[in-house]
Formats: sequence, C-alpha cells, structure tokens
Amino acid sequence: MLQAPYLGLWLCSPITVAGQDKLAVCKSRATVEQTELAAGSALAAMLRDAIRTLNTLQTNANYLEQVKRERGDPQVQLEAMKGFLERSGLKVEDLDQLNIIHVTGTKGKGSTCAFTERILRNYGLKTGFYSSPHLVQVRERIRINGQPISKELFSKYFWQVYNRLEETKDPSHASMPAYFRFLTIMAFHVFLQEKVDLAVVEVGIGGAYDCTNIIRKPIVCGVSSLGIDHTSILGDTIEKIAWQKGGIFKPGVPAFTVPQPERPLEVLRERARESPCPLYLCPDLDAFEEDDKALQLGLAGEHQRSNATLALQLSRAWLQQQGCQGTGELKDLQPGAELLGKRTVPLAPAFRPSSSMVQGLQDTEWLGRNQVLQHGPVTWFIDGAHTTSSVQACVRWFRQAALNEEKPVDGSEVRVLLFNATGDRDTAALLKLLLPCRFDYAVFCPNFTEVSAVGNADQQNFNVTLENMLTRCLENQKKWNQLMEEKVGQDLWLSPPMQVEGVGGRLKPDPLRGPLLFVPSSERPLNSNSLVFPCISHALQWITQGRDPHFQAPATKGLHLHPVAGTGAVLLKEAAAIRVLVTGSLHLVGGVLKLLDQSLSQ
Repeated sequence: MLQAPYLGLWLCSPITVAGQDKLAVCKSRATVEQTELAAGSALAAMLRDAIRTLNTLQTNANYLEQVKRERGDPQVQLEAMKGFLERSGLKVEDLDQLNIIHVTGTKGKGSTCAFTERILRNYGLKTGFYSSPHLVQVRERIRINGQPISKELFSKYFWQVYNRLEETKDPSHASMPAYFRFLTIMAFHVFLQEKVDLAVVEVGIGGAYDCTNIIRKPIVCGVSSLGIDHTSILGDTIEKIAWQKGGIFKPGVPAFTVPQPERPLEVLRERARESPCPLYLCPDLDAFEEDDKALQLGLAGEHQRSNATLALQLSRAWLQQQGCQGTGELKDLQPGAELLGKRTVPLAPAFRPSSSMVQGLQDTEWLGRNQVLQHGPVTWFIDGAHTTSSVQACVRWFRQAALNEEKPVDGSEVRVLLFNATGDRDTAALLKLLLPCRFDYAVFCPNFTEVSAVGNADQQNFNVTLENMLTRCLENQKKWNQLMEEKVGQDLWLSPPMQVEGVGGRLKPDPLRGPLLFVPSSERPLNSNSLVFPCISHALQWITQGRDPHFQAPATKGLHLHPVAGTGAVLLKEAAAIRVLVTGSLHLVGGVLKLLDQSLSQ
C-alpha cells in the first residue's frame, strides 16, 4: 500500500469509496487546521503590531515629565484627557454607566482592587478591572471577570481607538495620548462595549492630576496606605502626597481609607470637606472576625489585612448603592467604638462579611505580590515592593516565609537578593531595610529580560537605554557594598572580604562563556558578595546554576571566573536549598515571572 505525507499526517492511498470518504474527511480536517493556523498567525501579527504601535506613544517616563510641566493647573491635564476621550468617540458622561470603584494610595491599592474585584465577582457580577503596571503582557492591565482580555479583544479595541484618534487629528488636535492615557481610554471602551456591571479602576499616579480622574460619578472611592513615592510629581512630603490622593473624592460619593499617620489623615479629611463627601476610616480586620476565627486571605503578608478591610468596605458600599442583597449584617458597637466614632474621621461600622465576601478574600490572586514559587531546591519569594513602607512589609513577610520553609538537613542554605529600583526612589534607604534578611549574595540587573528586547514588545521601553540602566545597577551595587562595609565587625554572619582581581573592574563580554558580568572598580576589597548582570535572564542563569526545572537557561558554556561569581557558583550548585528574594521593582518582578512561568506569556 502506497503512503504519502500530507501536512505531517501519513494517509493511505484511496482504493475504495470508503477510503475516498476517509481521505476527504482528512483533507477537510487539514484544511480547517490550515485555516486555524493562518488565522492564529494573522491574530498574532495583528497583536504584535498593536503593541509595537502602542509603544511608539509616549512612555510612562515621558508622561511623568509632561505631568511635571502641567501640574500647576490640573485642569490642563484633565481637559486634555477629556479631549482625547471625545476624539475616541466617548463623552465623560458615558463613564457614569460603568458604576466605577475608584482606588488610589501609595501601597496596596492594586491588592485592594484585586480583593474588591474578586469579592464582587462572587456575587455573579460581570467585573471590569483596570490596573497598572503590567507584569508580563500589556493585556493584564484590562481585565474582565478577573482575566486579562483576550488577544482578539485587545487587538480589536486597540485599533478601533487608535484609528479614531488618528482620523480626528487636525491642526488644533495633532497629538496622540500618552501610553497610559491611551490604555485608560481603551479600557473605558472595552468595559462599555463588553457591558460590565462595574469597573474597578486603579489610579496610575497620585489622584488629582491622574488621567483616570476624569471619572465624574464613581459609586465609591478608596485610599489605601499612604507613603513617600513619586516625589518629583506628587511632592516631597506625605501631606502633599495625601492632598494629591484626596483629589479623587467626588461630591456626595462615599470614600473610605485605612489608618494613616495623623497629618496626612487630616489632609484627607480637609479634601473630603472641600468636595464635599463623606469619608470613613476602616476598622482593623479583627473587627470583622468572630470567635477568634481569622479570615483567610489569598494574598500573603500581614499588611494585606489592611487592604482586605478596605476592600470589604468598598464592596459593601457598592452593593448597598446598587440595592443588592447580602451585604453583610452590621455588628453591635464594640466597647470604645462610640469614642472612636468621634474622631476627626469617623470609623466605618464593622459587619459580618457574607459568604461571598469571605470566599472572595480567600480566592484573590494578584501575581508578583508576596508570591512564593517552589521550583525544586530553588524557592522564589517575589514581591514588587518599591517604597520604604512596602519594602519594610516585604522584609517582614520574607523573614517569616523563609522561617516556615523546611530547613535542609545539612544546613546548607544560600540566600540571594535579586534587586532593581528605578525612578527617583532612595535606593540606599530601600537596601538598608533589606540587610536584616542576611543574604549571602546580592544580585543587581536592569528590568530587561534579555540584553536585546527585540521580539518582546510587551516589555520594550524606549525611554531608557541598557547603558543607563546598567549605570543605575552599578550605583545600587556600590550602595549595597557600602552598607555591608559599615556592618563589618558588627555581624558574625558576614562573609570575609574578597579581593577584586584585575584593573578597571569590568570584565570583557565573552559570548562563548556565558552572561556578561560587571563588577565596579574599587580601591578597597569588597566586603560583600555582590554582582551585576546586564539582564534578568543572565542573572537567573547564575542564581539557579541549572537547578530550577522551570527555568530554561540559554545555551552557554560556563560562567565568568570572577572570585564572587566562581565561588558563588560552587556554593549554589552544592546548596541543599536556595532562597531568592526578588524585589524593588514591579517591572523586575514581571521579567522574572515571564522567565519562570512560560504560561504567563501565552
């Protein structure tokens, strides 16, 4: 019997009518497969073009500079955003249909939104969720029912909005909105046309000047924990930052916040009075728990309890405003509650969470926040903390989580810090907070997954060069080394000083021998084991030493024999357990997750 290859399938030569029928079916299936492959290829190309076109818009850093120039008059920014929205085919009034929950804050606002969205989805509602930044794929920023919108929907709405903005250009409206502004407009289109029941909208930066603040009539607003961040945009004191955050308050719309330092809380109260709107302070999560039975949270870390209590109040307020049932029964006033109610910001009443709320808190997932991945002997502790207060919380979580890990019988555990920080953040202050974690090695790298970002449009950043980011990494390494030197003789756990070999301190790249490795020149011996790599992939390759079954390292023939890299490689290969904390930047976290979990790129 003759055989012939057909699209990878071996088919029998037709002899009978039945055989002809079978061949026809096979051909039909093959045609369908060809069509599906062609359609998939066309979709992939359309999505790729959409993301690349999106990246040609002003990047976030350019947008920050624009905000700096315009911040004297917030109406300039808000009016510009309204103009872009109208050119895209929507009016500000159309956003009233989205039943929005608007959330700001310095840390925890994303987690609060994730808790809130999951709770309300448990009530059978179709939810929209707009957040930033994305970790792996830009589609993550716009979610429906907790899932990033599909590739089809992203391509459809991107080109729909982009083409409308292109078509409406004229001498007076010649520009296109910045990256974040564009995605905000696109999210509104998605939520309206996909007919969500509500939209949870996370503020990008600040509040008063943020482009999401064109929302006129949210159902409820929330302010998570306040701290110092984005000082060049929001101001250099927590009071100035509080003023910015309170800018999302709207007349008559209830607002909730978590316990804050006295002065920023007073600023929020004044902003609420100006609006005017009712502002309530959330009680501790303990107030929602009964019979010493703690509520189970899907997100790890003690600090998530504050975010959970804000989410409970936002969810209940939204459900009440919409006339929904099952909003939880109010508890009797506890001793002292009357007194608390007389403070400058009244205490919101505690209630017995409904079963949907309890389950929602437990089922919440939010990648890159207090996340643990167990990959054979390598345990990854991943948290995108990037402010002083959030790094403090990260350290508490990591130390507790690491303690809970099973200890190696022979005690051979190696702890590694993988760190990067961007923007105007005080890196020295952040690194100092990480010292108590007692890392054996500190590794620094830019937020690029590979040395070249070509082919990875979701994580392209045209605003910074590899050289600029490497310079920042080397500065971060220097600060870490200085901190470690200050502790020499104070802590017994420190490794002895290691000599830096060679002159100039930078090793020449050798493509045949492995990833690039950078070590700063130093007149004195280094008192810590620290390394700088040019990309995340190279850093992970050195850290894992081929021992993480989920990480596919590029094919290389070895590592540079710098003393730190060489001795570290031996220890990492022989250690019974490797604990790695990844922190300092959500963009770094996203790059690491992309390499460790291939499914996130699908």
